[in-house]
Amino acid sequence: MPDGSEWQAPLDVIVESLVADTQNLYREGQSPNPSRFQATPLMVGGVLYFNTPLSQGVAVDAATGETIWVYNPKTYEEGTPSMSGPWTQRGVAYWTDGEGDERIFWGTGAGYLVCVKAATGQPCPDFGPDQKGRIDAMEGVPRAIRENRDYLNAFLYSINSPPIIVRDRVIHGSHVADVRVTKEAVPGWVRAWNVRTGEHEWDFHTVPNSADEFGADTWLNESWRYSGNGNVWSMLAGDNELGYVYLPTGTVTNDYYGADRLGDNLFSESIVAVDIETGQRMWHFQAVHHGLWDWDFPTHPNLIDITVDGREIQALAQVSKQGFTYVFDRVTGDPVWPIEERPVPQYTNLPGEVPSPTQPFPTKPPPFEYQGVSIEDLIDFTPEVRALAEEAVADFTLGPIFTPPLRTVEEETQGVIQRPAIDGGANWGGAGVDPETGILYVPSNNRSSVLHFYSPDPETTGATMTITQAAFGSGRQPAMPQGLPLFKPPYSRMTAIDLNAGEHTWMQPNGDGNRIRNSPMLRDLNLPPVGGDGRGGPLVTKTLLISVLTAGGTNDGPRLVARNKATGEIVASVDLPTGAIGTPMTYMVEERQHIALTIGGGPRLVAFALP
Repeated sequence: MPDGSEWQAPLDVIVESLVADTQNLYREGQSPNPSRFQATPLMVGGVLYFNTPLSQGVAVDAATGETIWVYNPKTYEEGTPSMSGPWTQRGVAYWTDGEGDERIFWGTGAGYLVCVKAATGQPCPDFGPDQKGRIDAMEGVPRAIRENRDYLNAFLYSINSPPIIVRDRVIHGSHVADVRVTKEAVPGWVRAWNVRTGEHEWDFHTVPNSADEFGADTWLNESWRYSGNGNVWSMLAGDNELGYVYLPTGTVTNDYYGADRLGDNLFSESIVAVDIETGQRMWHFQAVHHGLWDWDFPTHPNLIDITVDGREIQALAQVSKQGFTYVFDRVTGDPVWPIEERPVPQYTNLPGEVPSPTQPFPTKPPPFEYQGVSIEDLIDFTPEVRALAEEAVADFTLGPIFTPPLRTVEEETQGVIQRPAIDGGANWGGAGVDPETGILYVPSNNRSSVLHFYSPDPETTGATMTITQAAFGSGRQPAMPQGLPLFKPPYSRMTAIDLNAGEHTWMQPNGDGNRIRNSPMLRDLNLPPVGGDGRGGPLVTKTLLISVLTAGGTNDGPRLVARNKATGEIVASVDLPTGAIGTPMTYMVEERQHIALTIGGGPRLVAFALP
């Protein structure tokens, strides 16, 4: 093909082929948007399976890219998926009984769990209460009322990330609206169903549902009764042999203001190990007490067997938005290295807010991303740019990690500069691990954010909160001229962490960062690579570490790069026709290895065949 790829399957063509059968696909003012094509496909038996941002399931020939089937549940006709991630899907799950029954599962933006036959894409006739291959996953979840919409006219509950199948149970998280003006919200319970019949097996209550449940005492004033979120919006992990599924949860309502939910708020921002047979908690760890920073666990934990000081450990490594890697014995939940509760800043001017006095700090491995902000962290390539950076932050509050948010007070503060930013150091692209060496590879961003607050109007929005967050990026921000960064580099990086030793093996800037290096105030300095070319999810192979960068290709365009796993040095680069969206995956078909990923410009799924 002209772009060097082996084949491509454009999503816009798939969508257009469905429009004729669905007259109201693009509803006025709320058009479905296919651009957030974040799915990583599965390859089984020479077929790639994935889902689209419009919750359609697709199967294509892995060798040619030819479409085999498309199943369109048309759930987009019911309305806009929940905020703040509408029209987002990240993949599907596969199951077989080994005797010819093969199924594909995925969630939809309208909160359904879908099951189809892998061979045909037709609904599984024995799955679900009506034997129509679909379950309404909202049923039975408090305050998840299908007819209800939020003040933005969006669903309150969606399923955006792929389910996981462990021991013939299909388990999924949810996307619960987190742009809130009400303290009442849908709790992000994790749900399990029988993979053959769709019968409900169990729910794990990430927000307690009664006063005698474990964790209810961490919610003062019985605020568990109305609070929600705490959902697993990203991917899950499971150990089929052990019979555990691992839940990386998010922040509870409201992400940045907790006066309506005082206390530590279990199981917010936690890792929870759950018995797959019963749904009972086996162990848990809360990484952020009474979260105020939106530091959800953004991706699945990596399961890896390691050897520490001669001791073999079945381990779990969880990367985080805040730049920590938490490492546990995945059987017992014991930390592999000590995790210390340390005092953190307490001052906040948000009325009624009571931050947690301590937060957990892993002693190993070291953080993989910068944390907190001080004057010494500001860009200093020249005295001139340092002076500009100091001027940019002069009216803002700086502090270490876990500094509580502040409301803007003119001539006092414009708010707290939070680093890592709201979207974190790591995010849903996650980390990759080498099972032979025990090395974890983590892409991350060095960015900051300042959140502003306002009082919503109860008459126009139905608000029951007196204060909530303003739009992300709104209000005054500590901006630099000419697009210069505020901090020292790298602006994105790839870090290799030896999980056997709890130490970093290497760190490399993620890309050259030519947009920054060539800016007028810096271009004569001959700077080394500074990163800033994205934090795309990694693909670890036996010989290479593969990921995507937003720049550095021909005409400084996007590219797919391969690194030496031992040093991080880029050893090969292939241009991408447009910027990548999803994380790459690899497969063998017809004795050729392929690398497939989703990209923009359609968007579409593209595959590269190795010689």
